[in-house]
Amino acid sequence: MKILAINGSPRKNKNTAILLENALQGAASKGAETETLHLYDYEFKGCISCFACKIKNCPKPGICLYRDALAPILDKAMSADALVLGSPIYFENVTGMMRSFLERLMFPVLTYTEGYKGLLDRKIPVGFIYTMNVPLDFMNQVGYMDALKFAEGDLARLFGHCESIVSNDTLQFDDYSKYVCTVFDEAKKKQVHQTQFPIDCEKAYALGARLIAQR
Repeated sequence: MKILAINGSPRKNKNTAILLENALQGAASKGAETETLHLYDYEFKGCISCFACKIKNCPKPGICLYRDALAPILDKAMSADALVLGSPIYFENVTGMMRSFLERLMFPVLTYTEGYKGLLDRKIPVGFIYTMNVPLDFMNQVGYMDALKFAEGDLARLFGHCESIVSNDTLQFDDYSKYVCTVFDEAKKKQVHQTQFPIDCEKAYALGARLIAQR
């Protein structure tokens, strides 16, 4: 059984990547083989609206036919038994790289038929890990999750299952004194990182284990 982690952050060893690694450890504890791919390592586009995936007698149903650097990643994703996606939140949404990946992942699976049915004949459980600089209360106050749910409903419908976790008030800089960021209290940020982030890592571990249990 294989679970694939897709890192939509430009950083390979910070909050999002660490949580993804914990999710993979949780999946591995249930016997899964794991792999991580970093989207910022690849040059690719979002959907180019070629509609090759919608033609009659499509040669590879459910797979994006535009062959750029993302193509082998999409092939791996569609052959995996579970997926765990991770992205920091930039301007109230996932990164542009993650958004482009999601377009290319989901659109070929969606059909223009009654009820917009999906093409998959098996379940591929998906987990989504969001990391964000804002605290939980602010996230709820301004309705961040309303915007972030944009893909989760489609992922659940097309891939059979989707759930998410959020890591709030993350530590953005190692040394806040180097940056103009007067709205943040460095000491408080580091305290949250020491106390809450380990809990978030535990949640990510449990998420990975649950995804494998969905199979």
